[in-house]
Amino acid sequence: MRRLSPWLRSPRSAPRPPAIGPGQRPWASARGLCVAVCLVAPDFPAVAQPNIDSPLADRPAQSAAVEPESDSARPASIQSSLGAFGDPGGFRAALGARGITYNAISTNEALGNVTGGFARGPIYAGKLETIVTVDLGTLAGLDGLTFFANAFQIHDTGGLRDRSFGRLITVSNIEAFPSTRLSEIWLEQKWAGDHFAVRFGQLVADGEFFSSDTGKLFVSNDWPTITGANLPSGGPAYPLATPGVRLRYDPNAAVSALVAIFNGDPGDQRIVNRTGTNFRLGDPPLVMAEAQVRYNQDMQSRGLAGSLKLGGYRHFGRFDDLRFDTAGLPLASPFANGAARRLRGTSGVYGVVDQQLHRPEGAGPDGGVSVYARISGSPADRNLIDLWADGGVVCAGMIPGRPDDRFGASVIYARIGDGARAADIDGARWGHAYRPVRSFEATVELSYQARIAPGWIVQPDIQYVVNPGGGVENPSRPGTRTRGGLVFGLRSTVVY
Repeated sequence: MRRLSPWLRSPRSAPRPPAIGPGQRPWASARGLCVAVCLVAPDFPAVAQPNIDSPLADRPAQSAAVEPESDSARPASIQSSLGAFGDPGGFRAALGARGITYNAISTNEALGNVTGGFARGPIYAGKLETIVTVDLGTLAGLDGLTFFANAFQIHDTGGLRDRSFGRLITVSNIEAFPSTRLSEIWLEQKWAGDHFAVRFGQLVADGEFFSSDTGKLFVSNDWPTITGANLPSGGPAYPLATPGVRLRYDPNAAVSALVAIFNGDPGDQRIVNRTGTNFRLGDPPLVMAEAQVRYNQDMQSRGLAGSLKLGGYRHFGRFDDLRFDTAGLPLASPFANGAARRLRGTSGVYGVVDQQLHRPEGAGPDGGVSVYARISGSPADRNLIDLWADGGVVCAGMIPGRPDDRFGASVIYARIGDGARAADIDGARWGHAYRPVRSFEATVELSYQARIAPGWIVQPDIQYVVNPGGGVENPSRPGTRTRGGLVFGLRSTVVY
């Protein structure tokens, strides 16, 4: 990623040491993946698949409000509260009858850190997303073929993550460089009773890969830091999409397998790909694959619902060694030639668990009390982050008289890789200016979603940032580390 001033840098591209290349990851520990498997290992009874037939299913966390609710084919919409103004002249209904549907999501929030960081004060962030879906079977008799496109108008984003903390982990999952940009535009063809699907066009990975449905409640829930900080330009995730092809196989309602190949660098969102129309095809590819198992997803099921996802990825580009030059000397050494050793490719593995712990009578698979966990690792010699994990607990429909409200707590942890830590030690050893040895960064979040009306959610949020940037120098107070701090926020999301 090209170096930018902190408040203009991609929110998914964290500050890096001068020699860092665009990204890779340490191998996830076998112990972590075994624990994930054990959590969901009990029985896999007959299940019903979530509403994966809808093109709105599996949206990224920052677009999760537009996902279909339970078995409904459409998301909750503010339209029902607008009376005759909800669909003037019946235009929306007429298009829907022909297979053309559209949605809009307006997300607005105020965030501010009252302690810590190198700057304080509130910021405003806003995003308007528009989505168009066309069932070409209904419209033109092309059975199984769907068209999808969405675009963002990102406005007045103050960049709290970069402006106030210089941190790695996302503060707000709508934060991005202010712009009006195309995101996804693709066609998907399904065959064999919808068991097999091919999607091609400009795609994102953060909706279908490495995602926890339970964790989408949280404002800081995003494309994981280990991919965002390590992949070129942050990888194919909000607000960037890139050309690609995704294959999906659903042999039955309980199991899915996905594999995708993307152009490996969507282009920096501020300089290279400002409008989302730079359809890059010449970069080394990124390949991702994931296997999914689900159980007790029926509304009629009384067992506890859950899912397990295991996946991995490989980027075929070249990446800078974080510590050594081409002669094998530490880059911080006065005898180094200044050219980082180039390493072939990077890769990572991950596991995701969603598990319901309590299912009240009549509740669906996302009701009651649920927990989630994600863990991932990548090689440490070429990646800033080599181990990453997050998890939390979410309660839904547990407050009398507020059946649609949800609240929960989450923790995110990102460990600085051995290569970057060793480079910090080398810098201190050879007498460079103050250079603290980085270790990890973490976030603790408490969040509450209050449903004001169908399609309108208000969400107060509290986060505590621990060791921002892994323990970097405070630019406002040279010679000291940037302190962690407390962040308060309020988000409003309206879906039409």
